[in-house]
Amino acid sequence: MYARRRHMYFAMMGTCIGLFVLAWGVVRLWSVPVAVGMCVVAMVIPPLAAIVANRRGPEDRWWDDPSGDPKSDEWWDELDGKKRHQ
Repeated sequence: MYARRRHMYFAMMGTCIGLFVLAWGVVRLWSVPVAVGMCVVAMVIPPLAAIVANRRGPEDRWWDDPSGDPKSDEWWDELDGKKRHQ
């Protein structure tokens, strides 16, 4: 799942860079307003790419979820300052 999110992130960021380069390297020769529009679209892509890359999948373990290993959970609880009631 992590690899899929990473590939999607790099594809979105590559599209962003491609839009900027294409807009000011080629498209501006024919139409500056279209080049500006392409840059506006490219400006929206990085925040969306960050959201896609950091989204938690259904099978991803969250930072405070118990792992199921009692020794490991006890160790992490000790580091977090949580006391287990036994």
